[in-house]
Amino acid sequence: MIGNLSLDQLRVLVTIADTGSFSAAGRKLGRVQSAISQTIATLEAAQGVGLFDRSGHRPLLTDVGRVLVVQARLVLASAGRFEAVAAGTRDGLEPELTLAIDPLVPTAPLIDSLRVLSETFPDLPVSFSTEGLGGALRRLHSGSAALGICLLLPDVPEDIIAYPLLRIAMQPVVAPGHPLANLGRAATRGDLEPHVQLVLSDPVDPGGAAYGLTSARLWRFIDLGRRLDFLLGGLGWCRMPEHLVASPITAGTLVPLQIEDDPTPAGGLIIYAAHRRDHALGPAGRWLLHGLRNRLAIV
Repeated sequence: MIGNLSLDQLRVLVTIADTGSFSAAGRKLGRVQSAISQTIATLEAAQGVGLFDRSGHRPLLTDVGRVLVVQARLVLASAGRFEAVAAGTRDGLEPELTLAIDPLVPTAPLIDSLRVLSETFPDLPVSFSTEGLGGALRRLHSGSAALGICLLLPDVPEDIIAYPLLRIAMQPVVAPGHPLANLGRAATRGDLEPHVQLVLSDPVDPGGAAYGLTSARLWRFIDLGRRLDFLLGGLGWCRMPEHLVASPITAGTLVPLQIEDDPTPAGGLIIYAAHRRDHALGPAGRWLLHGLRNRLAIV
């Protein structure tokens, strides 16, 4: 009961709308028609509105009745999810699965596992966070995420269990109008230093550990998409995940750079699935981790 409103009243209202009559709703719900009529009369009296026009051969939904049927469906669906989450928790399922994903991580390789997760645990609430660099690890440490899909640089922390999933290649790029685009050779440190380097940064600790910094002029970004906008605008150079710049390079809106003695790993950066060593994953988290490792794990 919610005030003067009950889920049973809403269920009766929706059933009448679906079946087309009070008598049909009674048959579907296993009740006599008089009980159905009384339920709707009580609902109308409590809410102070007329839900049905009874002047014709068959009662018809009023304008407000049609609107409230839509609301009733939403409330009943929400109540169903409420009960399903409670039932899952009684059976040992975590009440929610929270995932933290680094901004550099490509979405496409994760989709199949997440789709099957949704099919396997249809009533499990899943929350995602994608923050600046370092955000996923920070959420794991704080306990606000159960599973991270993230970079772990320079090493895997001792309190984290991590499984390598995939590698992402990093491609240095500039806009075609940028001076570095016309070198005609591999760029040296001396070539790069005078130009703005667009750096993806940890929003909480922007002065923390940094990798691959070459230029003397750094513009720091939290949002990967915003950095790409500045890159396309010719306001600097940077290394970008290859999967994000392949199309702009093909279209000619970005130009690949070659860098002499580039410190970026030739095989690409490793993306891990990770969780805290002292926080065991729940059934859905273990299931997702197993699925990701089966689909993606690198040797």
